[in-house]
Amino acid sequence: MKFLIVSHVKHKRHNGRYYAYGPYVREMNLWFKYVDEVIVVAPLEEAEPDAIDLPYEQERIDFRPVPAFNLIGLSNKLRTLAKLPGIVKAIDGGMRDADHIHLRCPGNMGLLGCLVQARFPDKPKTAKYAGNWDPDAQGQPASYRLQRRLLASERFSKRMRVLVYGEWKDQSRNVVPFFTATYSESEIDRDEEETLIERRKEAREIGLLFVGALSAGKRPMLAVQTAHRLLRKGHRVRLDLYGEGSERAALERYISAHGLEDAVILHGNRDAETVKAAYKRAHFLLFASRSEGWPKVVAEAMFWGCLPVTSAVSCVPYMVGEGARGTLVDPSVEAMSEAVERYVNDPALCAQSRREAMRWSRQFTLERFEEEVGRLMHG
Repeated sequence: MKFLIVSHVKHKRHNGRYYAYGPYVREMNLWFKYVDEVIVVAPLEEAEPDAIDLPYEQERIDFRPVPAFNLIGLSNKLRTLAKLPGIVKAIDGGMRDADHIHLRCPGNMGLLGCLVQARFPDKPKTAKYAGNWDPDAQGQPASYRLQRRLLASERFSKRMRVLVYGEWKDQSRNVVPFFTATYSESEIDRDEEETLIERRKEAREIGLLFVGALSAGKRPMLAVQTAHRLLRKGHRVRLDLYGEGSERAALERYISAHGLEDAVILHGNRDAETVKAAYKRAHFLLFASRSEGWPKVVAEAMFWGCLPVTSAVSCVPYMVGEGARGTLVDPSVEAMSEAVERYVNDPALCAQSRREAMRWSRQFTLERFEEEVGRLMHG
């Protein structure tokens, strides 16, 4: 089977191998177990991979690079118009040659893929919609809303199954609730669960964690200010931030201006094992992203008993059981710090919530994900 991926994810070629953002590649490698050859239509550059990148584990890859593009500002729109014919031609050619079409949405490449796939009504297709599928979500880009309408239309997107995060009412038959996974069943040690809970009880300081891009949309400053407020109230706190992005300079200025260097640590991008160790140490994940699909960091933190203190975005309320295995708060310093204090002041509730978080998250292993992908590919 020839399997086509149409994606906006930026790829890197290094020593004859193709690399991209680690969580995405880890997932795609599971899809590849059911195919003979992969066609990729996506942006590509010759560069060394970052610590967060992983290589595709498929030897037969037909990579058809296209330029990255965006529609922000008049000059970018004009440049995109010049690039568009070549990009559409690459997508169309990939779809023509493929036995199965797979779209990664939402994104500019995903939008083009949504349009071009209509030319191939008889080919089986899947689309992974990694954004917020909530029909009532406010402030989403018009292109995202259009992609949702096109994908959900059984008349326009024939033989398409759309994988979305969460369960939403009044959806078309081709919309399939789905999930994603990071960890294997082999990593689950039942004896370790209570150890993780007891070790946190004995800790002398509150371990806070932020994992994700240091971008305005992820609101890392809110995590830093929450840690600062808890420190001012007399708590012993340490906040570790993993990730890189445009907000790093502002975070560094804030940390320096308030003398937080010993309590707030910017680690940058680190490999998956380092981040896993951080999840195991930390008491609470501070997560207040403006827009998400299935936030992997929330599920990953819960897998290791790190309780999420999070805003109610996308399917997060479902993930945290409406507060049974984490706390939903308004995205404010006061609300997030008070949620942490409530847990600290109620150790029994905190321990029970950690158990519930681990029990729920550990349903979604790589093995289960692989089984579900197999059903999609052969169903």
